[in-house]
Amino acid sequence: MSNSSFFEPFSYKSLSLKNRFVMAPMTRSFSPGGIPGADVAAYYRRRAEGEVGLILSEGTVIDRPSSAQSKSYPHFYGDEALAGWKHVIDDVHQAGGKMGPQIWHVGMVPPSGPDPLPQDAFEGPSGLLGTGDAVGRTMTEEDIADTIAAFAKAAGEAKALGFDTVEIHGAHGYLIDQFFWDFTNRRTDGYGGATLPERSRFAIEVVKAVRKAVGEDFVVLLRLSQWKIGNFDFKLAATPAELEAWLTPLSEAGVDIFHCSQRRFWEAEFEGSDLNFAGWAKKVTGKPTITVGSIGLSGEFISSLVQGAGATPEPLDELQRRLERGDFDLVAVGRALISDPAWVQKERLGESGELKGFSKEALATLV
Repeated sequence: MSNSSFFEPFSYKSLSLKNRFVMAPMTRSFSPGGIPGADVAAYYRRRAEGEVGLILSEGTVIDRPSSAQSKSYPHFYGDEALAGWKHVIDDVHQAGGKMGPQIWHVGMVPPSGPDPLPQDAFEGPSGLLGTGDAVGRTMTEEDIADTIAAFAKAAGEAKALGFDTVEIHGAHGYLIDQFFWDFTNRRTDGYGGATLPERSRFAIEVVKAVRKAVGEDFVVLLRLSQWKIGNFDFKLAATPAELEAWLTPLSEAGVDIFHCSQRRFWEAEFEGSDLNFAGWAKKVTGKPTITVGSIGLSGEFISSLVQGAGATPEPLDELQRRLERGDFDLVAVGRALISDPAWVQKERLGESGELKGFSKEALATLV
């Protein structure tokens, strides 16, 4: 495995990685009061020591009153939280790793996790949950402007703290994705519209503001998904042409790398081609992409993370075939790296017998 394409270096603008493996962002809820502590820093450092090429943090919320579902989600604002993240990135760099925070606003979603926040605090494009229930507040244009500014400020803080990149969370039914989706965005102003490109205005303005905050050479990632929690078969873009019309303006706004979330990386995105979501995103934009979705373990991640099903190690042959074909540039690994910080190192050394499986018990602690 040490000579495989997974362990070729990757460079784009200011970001240089020693291999193609990315730690996927995964919510862990171990930051009481939004402050990441020494245990969080050690958790990420262990992945750097385990040779992960790029670590993406769990979702970190921006400075908006309703940006988090839980008081234990880490903040990316405020002196204490930023000091905690400074400790994290310094530890990761000392271990030879590269890292970016994922910046996030949950929008209209039910409270969850330890210490849930009041549901009536939440805001969204039309105050609607994905179920169609009107339980929140419709954002005003002033709210939207303040939220865009908060994304940009968080990205600027990431660069100032010494992070190597930043990822904007635009997937999985959270705020940015709620603007994309006609079911949750029923606005009649310039942030709504009948078409997906029209409803992309909010995301485009977030990307432009982030780009302005970090400069041209700092790499900006955007995580996107077609599926929604509770609506796994949904597609925002039903055809390659619709995908191109959606992603091209985001690329032009300043996205460097598209992080394309799907439940199973091997599934074709559209009929007539075996390209997955990341493959099509690269094809229509020409930009590097990250694939993710049930990599390295049996089953798929929703069954493990939501339903508690166990998983066992699986070979990476199909993933490697697609990487070598040029479908995508990087591969993000989730559950395997929750259970085993040395997973990448073991893959490089060919120690398949030493790979660990996944069980729901792994979510109870920071291994």
